Formats: sequence, structure tokens, C-alpha cells
Amino acid sequence: MIIVPQDAPKLPSVTVSPSGEIVENISVILICSSDANPAANYTWYKEGGQTPLSTTKQLSLPSIRPSDSGVYNCTAENELGIRKSKHLRINVKLSPSAEIVEDSSVTLTCSSDANPAANYTWYKENKALPLGPEGSHHFTSISSEDRGNYFCKSENQYGQINSSYVFINVQYAPKLPSVSVTPSGEIGSSVTLTCSSDANPAANYIWYKEDDESPKASGQNFTITDIQPEHSGSYYCVAQNSRGHQNSILQLDVVAGQFDAPHS
Repeated sequence: MIIVPQDAPKLPSVTVSPSGEIVENISVILICSSDANPAANYTWYKEGGQTPLSTTKQLSLPSIRPSDSGVYNCTAENELGIRKSKHLRINVKLSPSAEIVEDSSVTLTCSSDANPAANYTWYKENKALPLGPEGSHHFTSISSEDRGNYFCKSENQYGQINSSYVFINVQYAPKLPSVSVTPSGEIGSSVTLTCSSDANPAANYIWYKEDDESPKASGQNFTITDIQPEHSGSYYCVAQNSRGHQNSILQLDVVAGQFDAPHS
């Protein structure tokens, strides 16, 4: 006759599947396990919430959202005792397909399990933002200046807790490019034209000479290595990304014996 000793649950281990980066809308499973005899019963909780999320070994999040970010733990319990796992932090990143484009309407929503009901405050970096209904913050027409990290604070008379950060990556077409030139002041020397534009995603650049459909160069810099009077004329830079394009013109005036300062 073999007698198997009875034991209270050991410290539960918690694992997450998949184990890599967690992106919104994927299916995520949290697993709790503990060595116990009799076998343990499991309960899952999210920090800040009093209501159990699951009373099974596995907690399934079939289409995870940024609002699911936070700290989770499980308890393992049998008739001989109860043990609580270490914390497991879940950070849900916005899907790359969830592109936020300048001038679109965007709403940030915060929710938390609390009793009494929580009050909410949204922050950009550490600056509080105006609140809309039910703890939301609404951008009627989001702009490039709204790009950054945001988090939500929920609080009631018993305490408060902050969400993890969510990064709002606002995409926008290139702004009007700035064009400049670095001259040497001498015919036959090297001259570099430079173009730059604020854009997200980053802009690609193409240089043209007026009345010539063929590109002169690609990239921010266009270098003319042996400048001559025939290089005089209007040059324009096109800055473009997936959201649009903008161009700026620069006038070069080269005459025999001197190189005039360009103007745009």
C-alpha cells in the first residue's frame, strides 16, 4: 500500500502563450500551475479588480485589447491551503495595422473593475487631459502634435492605479520642406543642396531641375561636384511618404567668375 502525502499548493507558476510581443487582437492564454495534493483549484485576478476573471487553470483572452494591459496573478487552493503566484505583467501593443492618421477621429477609453465605481483621468506623459463621458478622451481631429505616450489613472476612495502606457503614433504627410545650399563661392567647386521635412513615416526625397522630368538625385542631399553657369536654374525637392507629398523650390544663379547666393 502506497500512501501519497497530502500537501498544500506550492508557489504557482504563471506562463503566457504566445511568449513574445503581445499585439492587440491576437489570442492570448495565461496558464497557472501548482504542485498540490489534492489537486488545486485556480482563480485568476487582474490587479485593481476584485472580481475573479476565471476559476480555471487557464485564462483565455481571445482578442486582446490595449485595455487588457496590466498585472495579473492567480491563486492555487486546496483543502490544505492557498498560495498566490507572483505578478505577471501584460503589455498590449497597438497593432501596426491600426494606423492613426492625422485629422482622423480617435477616442481613448479607460475602464476598471472597481466598487465604488472609479473616476478616470487620462494623461499625456504627465500632463492631465480633459475628460469626455465615462472616462474617455476624444480627439475630434488628431494632429501630429498629439503623438506620444498616454496612460489612464483610475481611482476611488480606496485607492488608485495607473494603466500601462499606450503609444499613439500619428501618421501624417510631409510638412513643407526646408531647402538650403552649402556653396563654396567658386565656379568649378562643389555645391550641396539639402532638403528636410517633418513627416511620419519618414519622408523619401527626390530632386528635380525645372523643365527636366528626370530626377537629378534621391535622398536629402544633392551634390553638384563641378558647378558651372549652365547649372543655373530652379531646383525643387519632393518629400513624400505613404500619406502624401510636398515640394519646395530653390533658385541657383551661377555666372562666370562668381556664384550668387541662392534663394528659395
